[in-house]
Amino acid sequence: MSPKHILGSGFLTLIIVACLISPRLAGADEVQLKPDHPERYTVVKGDTLWDISNRFLKSPWLWPKIWKINQDIKNPHLIYPGDVIVLRMVNGQPELSVLRKEKLTPSPSTAALPSPVAPAPVEAPAVTDERTVKLSPQVRSEPLETAIPTIPPNAILPFLTRPLTVEDDELKKAGYVTVGLDDRIALGNNSQFYARGLKDDSQEFYYIFRPGKPIRNPDTGELLGYEANYLGDAERLESGDPSKLVVTKVMQEILPTDRLLAAPKKVSLPYYYPHAPKNEVEGRIVSAINAVAEIGPYTVVGISLGAREGMEEGSVLRIMRHVGTSKDPVTRETYKLPDENSGLLMVFRTYEKMSYALVMTATSPIHLLDVVTTP
Repeated sequence: MSPKHILGSGFLTLIIVACLISPRLAGADEVQLKPDHPERYTVVKGDTLWDISNRFLKSPWLWPKIWKINQDIKNPHLIYPGDVIVLRMVNGQPELSVLRKEKLTPSPSTAALPSPVAPAPVEAPAVTDERTVKLSPQVRSEPLETAIPTIPPNAILPFLTRPLTVEDDELKKAGYVTVGLDDRIALGNNSQFYARGLKDDSQEFYYIFRPGKPIRNPDTGELLGYEANYLGDAERLESGDPSKLVVTKVMQEILPTDRLLAAPKKVSLPYYYPHAPKNEVEGRIVSAINAVAEIGPYTVVGISLGAREGMEEGSVLRIMRHVGTSKDPVTRETYKLPDENSGLLMVFRTYEKMSYALVMTATSPIHLLDVVTTP
């Protein structure tokens, strides 16, 4: 099963379940449609669920509140290229549903196509609304794996299990590299080496990392953790003290005292259900991965809010740009300018004191120390 299939099916499954069983959603923020929203949208390859909902709604994470289950559609948990997303007003409230090829009228020019050589064709109903976009007759022949994901999987796949931050206690308990075979100091790919401090003899696979600079809450000075600079992967060959390992992947040169953390044998992608935090929260962007200066869409950032503040996978936060101060031209006094809305991010991995999130939208440049808050 591909990452796209997992993300697509899991997300919509959770949407449907949430709509059926969560009374809290019904009383949350009011859904607002975009002024230029389409009445229909045909899903194309490369779409994400976030992008599609963003075409209709001012707040994309509120899509679950207006999702309509169509019981006549086979497998309504998945969305594919060629499916038509339809917006209707029911009792004065917006409602989204999906039209599949099984429910659309066949085109006369293609209706005679034999089965199973080709599936039944799709002819889109005539629509005169100028806001209708990308609606045209299509035949869906894509395999199951083409179900669209919640967000671009490649944006977060490298960061789902590798160490991003390590807390002080965890760092002290981590195993560490001592020396390579034949007294080799610098280790590369396929280098064998010894390590100490590996407690679990049944653990086979490890991530190798080097502790980086401390990450602190800029408002309180609290130590949130240390950056974990990922160096590569290793597999244990022999247990004991020291244990014998071999480098199976190298990203940077590996040296004595570099640390080891247990790695899973297989990576399973979580099901992301975008939602606002349950409580009012406020924190800051404290780190940015692979960002040189300004932070833009699909950049991974660290924030000073963790599980203890209620952060969960899928939590959506608004980014507020710190404008600074200005001097009043009349009184000559310096006063603080209000922060400006500059984008949205979604949390995909949490620690106790901080979390990592993906910037989903950016309406203006985003920087370190910008405020993140409940949308």
